[in-house]
Amino acid sequence: MKRTFLALVAALAAAAGTVQAQQYPVKPVRIVAPFAPGGGTDFIARIVAQKLTEGTKQQFIVENRPGAGGTVGVEIAVKSSADGYTLLLISGSYAVNPSLYKLKFDPVNDITPIIQVSQGPFVIVTHPSLPVKTVKELVALAKAKPDSINYATSGQGSITHLATELFLTTTGVKITHIPYKGTGPAVTDTIAGHTQLLFGSAAGVVPHIRSGKMRAIAVSTPKRVAALPNVPTVLESGIKYEVTLWHGLIGPKGLPRPVVELANGLINEALKGKDMDERLAIDGVSSAGGTPDQFLALIKTDIERWRKVIAQAGVKAE
Repeated sequence: MKRTFLALVAALAAAAGTVQAQQYPVKPVRIVAPFAPGGGTDFIARIVAQKLTEGTKQQFIVENRPGAGGTVGVEIAVKSSADGYTLLLISGSYAVNPSLYKLKFDPVNDITPIIQVSQGPFVIVTHPSLPVKTVKELVALAKAKPDSINYATSGQGSITHLATELFLTTTGVKITHIPYKGTGPAVTDTIAGHTQLLFGSAAGVVPHIRSGKMRAIAVSTPKRVAALPNVPTVLESGIKYEVTLWHGLIGPKGLPRPVVELANGLINEALKGKDMDERLAIDGVSSAGGTPDQFLALIKTDIERWRKVIAQAGVKAE
């Protein structure tokens, strides 16, 4: 009798999951983007929303909720009802914030991972006046003249700041940090020569590299990128350094499995399309994809990596 009862419960649970998967979504779904419109996170969120809208015939709407390095929007989303009608598009900075802010949620245990959407490099660029064309030359100059080079970032404690600090500790060089309030001013002042070095996203620097206003000396990813095929990786210089920028989709803790499987399947399928590659290339990134567990593993790894960098460099949030 007990076995019959358990079998019945299992069958009812499976049936409920099937019904839920068939019915979801029955109303518009919001995808929270925890940064302002116009940036990389907003760009990726709108692509994801479009693909999920096309796949389900129901509206997925991007809602921008910026503030406190992205923590405002994240907190809103992870504390929402776990019914599948609030999702969240996060970037690599999500893994930085636990070591900089007193969060009101657990960044690993209070979420449901869905899928990593994109991956891309930091491009190490210099002002053309800096007499270096390779990573090895940059390291040699910085060691010969400590603190003589200024590097720009999008802000104290930003992922661009931490990626640069990781490079400095890896290579053992000292250069001066000049933080800006956003990527735009950091790029502008590097072009003007007020700062000489920048670890920038491909979307922010590739146009200036092509115009000759900036010189690209390396990319941070393990492999070269399509947007800059002639620019080597840092690893190719013999330095064990690699950082990948990423974006991905998550939901609140307890998100129903059929919802996760539906969203993961639709996005994975979309990422295989040539049109998706072309659209992501506009932002200087490429398709990622994979399983929820693979994305969760990436989040955990990056949280630990940036925790160590922040502690070693003594970085504080603004």
